[in-house]
Amino acid sequence: MSADRRVYSGGPGYPELLDQIKDPPASLNIRGEIIRKDLLSVAVVGSRNATPYGRHMARIISGGLAASGVTVVSGLARGIDTEAHRAALDKGGRTLAVLGCGLDIDYPRGSEELRRRIIASGALLSEFDPGTPPLPRNFPSRNRIISGISLAVVVVQAKPQSGSLITARWALDQGREVMAVPGRADDPLSAGPVALMRDGAAPVCNSDDILRVLGLENMIETASGLDSDQQAADPMLRALKPGPHLPEDLVKVTGLQLPQVLSELSKLELEGLVIRDPGGQFALK
Repeated sequence: MSADRRVYSGGPGYPELLDQIKDPPASLNIRGEIIRKDLLSVAVVGSRNATPYGRHMARIISGGLAASGVTVVSGLARGIDTEAHRAALDKGGRTLAVLGCGLDIDYPRGSEELRRRIIASGALLSEFDPGTPPLPRNFPSRNRIISGISLAVVVVQAKPQSGSLITARWALDQGREVMAVPGRADDPLSAGPVALMRDGAAPVCNSDDILRVLGLENMIETASGLDSDQQAADPMLRALKPGPHLPEDLVKVTGLQLPQVLSELSKLELEGLVIRDPGGQFALK
């Protein structure tokens, strides 16, 4: 099993997207590996008491994201979180699990096999020291990390006062995209997604919907085995030509929303077309 290590904000190994939020944890304990590919991450979260429909949708969405090369982030709780992690792994993809306790705590109880799989194809993360129990007060803090390391948060089934909606609020505060999966009108677990959609969250039914909201349609083509001519006419590459830019500057230049800008920059960085300097500015390589 991979040895635990501690990484520090602003230092090597610390998740870059998380370092961009206004209140990043001073340090994280990590078991497993975070790689450059994980810049393209989407969080899939929802109820611990998910229905068969909710579990099915979590699998469909997370498996599709993983097949497209997107890292799936969740919180390793029972229900939607567990389905999201398993679906990503079953598709041969990567997944990151953010815990509300120490990495050495067996929580949720009996999840050792899934934890081993996540460590082999991703990582477990926690801001809490070893031995810290899963106290209720830990989870709102943990939720800001789930959204902070992701480009978007997708909520699959949630009650109005659930932790998943706390994650969605963190996402909005951090400039991330929020999406929700529609459910049965008479299901209490549909109340959370409905409330989010009323407030402007994009309704999504599959991974392709999510990629379109993020402006990553080319990844749909890539996952289908089609050729992409994206680099030849990428508006982000054109916007970067005059010199280094902060992501906020590129919002003004391109007319895209910040989550789309971050998505595009992450993708181009992974493709080796742009570089990021220590000050957080991006430039053509």
